[in-house]
Amino acid sequence: MTKGAGAADRRGRFITFEGGEGAGKSTQIARAASFLKDRQIDPVVTREPGGSPGAEQIRRLLVEGEPGRWDAVTEMLLHFAARRDHVRTVIAPALAEGRWVLCDRFVDSTLAYQGYGHGLGEAPVRQLADLTIDGAWPDLTIVLDLPVEQGLKRAGERAGREHRYERMGLDFHRRLREGFLAIAAADPDRCRVINAMRPVDEIADKIAISLEQLIIVY
Repeated sequence: MTKGAGAADRRGRFITFEGGEGAGKSTQIARAASFLKDRQIDPVVTREPGGSPGAEQIRRLLVEGEPGRWDAVTEMLLHFAARRDHVRTVIAPALAEGRWVLCDRFVDSTLAYQGYGHGLGEAPVRQLADLTIDGAWPDLTIVLDLPVEQGLKRAGERAGREHRYERMGLDFHRRLREGFLAIAAADPDRCRVINAMRPVDEIADKIAISLEQLIIVY
């Protein structure tokens, strides 16, 4: 909701976009932001790891360097250190002001990448989430799903990308995809799985339906 239209009278909405490498999250977040602006809702668009000055510094530790630079536990801790700063300085204040927040990745990515991909399991990730995010769970999560090989091919064709995770093995990325689908299946009220192999416009239309449903009850 635009500033001055009663936005501060209610909590905003928190929408996250998830998926493996090359799923097209950035494109769909931009389309979702445009859709909301057309309806007089000016969203905060952000990302993880990163999204705040402190978190962006930690991001470089996570996305640059060799694939084996960190073990799974260290990765998880770095992600949550960045997330804590992001929630405290960007996400929570925006929601408190009645703003809508569109975020490229959140806790579900840590569940998928470190919990499933690296085999840590869900329990330690959820424990850290309870400790660090102050209850800032998403109202809606869009999971963009596509075959691993196709996603990595797309990701590899993009110039200038930070690609530490992209260079992890196929088995890792297959576990990652299975993790996202398992997370979505366990929380169907929050998560919407969308076939990311479909045309961009068709994907955006499906996301718009879910956004419209949130607007109706807002």
